[in-house]
Amino acid sequence: MYRRAVLTVGALLVVLLVGLAFSLGFVTNDNSGGGSSSAAQDTPRDIDGDIDGDIDFRTLDQIIDILLNDHLRRDDFQDDLFLSDLYEGAIEGLLDVIADTGTFYIDARTFQLDTGSSGRFEGIGATVQEQGSDVIIVRPFEGSPAEAAGILPGDVIVAVDGELAQGWSVDKVVLRIRGPEGTQVVIAVRHLDGVEEELTITRAEIEVDSVTTTPPGGVLRDAEGEEATEFGYLYIGGFTERTPQEVEEAVIAFDEAGKEALIIDVRGNPGGLLQETVDTADIFLDEGMIILIEIDREEREEIHRSRPGGAGLDFPIVILQDENSASGAEVLAAALRDNGRATVIGAPSFGKGTVNFSQPLNDGGALFVTIRRWLTPNGVQIDGVGITPDVEAGPGPLDPLYDATADAQIFRAIEHLRSLSASGSPVPSSVAP
Repeated sequence: MYRRAVLTVGALLVVLLVGLAFSLGFVTNDNSGGGSSSAAQDTPRDIDGDIDGDIDFRTLDQIIDILLNDHLRRDDFQDDLFLSDLYEGAIEGLLDVIADTGTFYIDARTFQLDTGSSGRFEGIGATVQEQGSDVIIVRPFEGSPAEAAGILPGDVIVAVDGELAQGWSVDKVVLRIRGPEGTQVVIAVRHLDGVEEELTITRAEIEVDSVTTTPPGGVLRDAEGEEATEFGYLYIGGFTERTPQEVEEAVIAFDEAGKEALIIDVRGNPGGLLQETVDTADIFLDEGMIILIEIDREEREEIHRSRPGGAGLDFPIVILQDENSASGAEVLAAALRDNGRATVIGAPSFGKGTVNFSQPLNDGGALFVTIRRWLTPNGVQIDGVGITPDVEAGPGPLDPLYDATADAQIFRAIEHLRSLSASGSPVPSSVAP
């Protein structure tokens, strides 16, 4: 049976991008022998027959039957959409009792939007997240229809095709905005300056690289406006099947270009595939260093260590993170910092430190269930806490005061790397056990 283990971030749902595998956080495949060996051990067994105990789940069917036959507004309840909403509401209510953000249900309509981890989809090309009762743009993708239309980081989605979007879930935003290539969607947004704008966007088939070397504003500059040509910039938007190769190719190109140090930007990165996250960290670590530690419900540990031959071993590194850097992004930041390979600059990260798996369901949806937790190389549990940066700096991309052409966090990264070069200290001194 197909199963997938994930380090999920239910509140940080990346959509219109590369599907649920990428959007839900940190994924390890557990089919065809791939992924973490512990995933199969920890996956809950199939349960046949009735659940033991005094609870009779037929009562739920009885309640639905009474509503459909006896309620004052029973005629309003007869359409299939209402029945579907009632059914999904019952599931969500059951899961709410568990009070675990990593355990949740994805309905069939949304799950069908999963494009896996290939990076291809039809839509406008942006990531979004819930913020209170609104859904906001985290980032339009370079060269996407969203970017071309004028969608900006921090934009609030006010309406889609004339229907007000306040109170919508991210799932609903996905369903309304995605669609076939060549079709149009009208999106009203409110920019950070309070100005509202209605944008007509033509959907396209988009292949989005998880990695880009173009910094915000197009050119890497310091606080004085001078180009910082001595440094390479690497934005990792998530960890897909192609990410390690893309990162390695970029690192090799930086080396050939004579770059002295790297700025790795994982701001807004919600995670991705587990093995690909490990492989990405491996590029920058000497052999045998701890990348992360997984712990199952029996307190058994699985330690992921780096292999020899990383292409990025000689670069001093700064990692930029923000409050939306989660799971896989946090693994990368912790692995490089704890092993003395990087300084972390920005804001405290999201704090997602559990591992999950997805189980397809009979209705075409999927259930995501927490099965493990993970620790940093130094043995720290970051779930609900996040990673505190070595240097706090702002504003970041989602701050109303943020200016992509004058990114204060990038300025601070450049300043730090130049100070390391001047002092002759290439990397931080702390090293994980």
